[in-house]
Amino acid sequence: MSNLLKYLYIEQDFEHDLKNKKRFSEPKIYDANGDLSKRWYVYFSFRKIEDGPLERFPNNIYAPQNFDKKERIEWLKTIQRNLSVLLKDGFNPYNPENKFDFDNEQEGKSIKEAFEFALNIKKSTLAETSFKGLEGRILRFEKWLEENGFKNRLITSVNKKVVITYLNEVLIATSAKNRNNTRADISTIFSTLEQNEIIPLNFVQKIPVLKSTPEKNKSYSSTEESKIFDYLDKNNKLLSLYVKFISYNFLRPVEVNRIKIGDIDLNDKILKIKTKTGFKLKRIPQVLIDELPDISNYPNDAFLFGRKDFGQYWDANETSRRNDYSDYFLEIKKKFGLGKDYGLYSFRHTFITKLYNTFIKEMTPEEAESNIMAITGHTSKTALRKYLREINAYIPEDYSKYL
Repeated sequence: MSNLLKYLYIEQDFEHDLKNKKRFSEPKIYDANGDLSKRWYVYFSFRKIEDGPLERFPNNIYAPQNFDKKERIEWLKTIQRNLSVLLKDGFNPYNPENKFDFDNEQEGKSIKEAFEFALNIKKSTLAETSFKGLEGRILRFEKWLEENGFKNRLITSVNKKVVITYLNEVLIATSAKNRNNTRADISTIFSTLEQNEIIPLNFVQKIPVLKSTPEKNKSYSSTEESKIFDYLDKNNKLLSLYVKFISYNFLRPVEVNRIKIGDIDLNDKILKIKTKTGFKLKRIPQVLIDELPDISNYPNDAFLFGRKDFGQYWDANETSRRNDYSDYFLEIKKKFGLGKDYGLYSFRHTFITKLYNTFIKEMTPEEAESNIMAITGHTSKTALRKYLREINAYIPEDYSKYL
């Protein structure tokens, strides 16, 4: 072999060595020989300069101290695997553009801390009923996580697959509607965590909503309505008036439970209703005023509908107060053999249906809808029409002569 050929062969081999000269060492795990009193971490070496020596990167990535042995190993293996991928993909921990702070990686919030933080934020922005529903679902999710190996782990250990597994269990145990509501509440919490830079991304938003057929309360027939009203008028004046506020003022049960004595202005016949975003004013029809007891001697800050009496202070949240009246009405359902499709909300459907069918005989559809919106509080004709379709409000007159 000539000297030139020898030289060329050496140069080619040298170039091959340069190309295969890694800029980093594979990340390794230090487990302190199983001693949980010491810190466990992932470490690696990196070449600051491409042709320089490998140097131990100064920032170790520590496992949370409150993790047990199994949790630390799982956590560190995840970090080790993902860090290896990053490094192979060209990640440079010394590049200021990466803004990758190894020291703070282990300072993230635990699942419990993260949920407590987000719930405290939401508590100040939601109505009491909405917050209670949110809190209940999140605490059930937290309990499930603890029972499935996530106790004391960081919130960042909860990934899309974990949430989907939980939602599937909710679906099987309950319904598609409850599964979707649970998904929405978890997403709300994760959005708050993302906004506060506790997690990098709310991946729950990408989990699809399942199609569900909601259970709706049916309207009462005229015969059922008359029987119930006659019975209540004779046997339970409190529940009778409660039902009439739903029927004549087209309120939701929880809105009726919010009414305080001071919200009723009999001079101007105005009722102030507390909503999720503030207050709205509604006309009190004379037919309802005629049913009211003498409220002049009750304190303004007492609830109109107390616990089995009028004008009481009631130290219970509105969900509990509403549930009490639902329980009172269960006795009526049993007496008249009413199924699960009937409830307090059915009275609102019944009377909106009656109102619409009366209006439509005297007005154009547009006029009827405009008048109903002013009474029921629907914010748009689109929403009203959808509602009317759902409760089967419009029933045509007898069309036999056309047949």
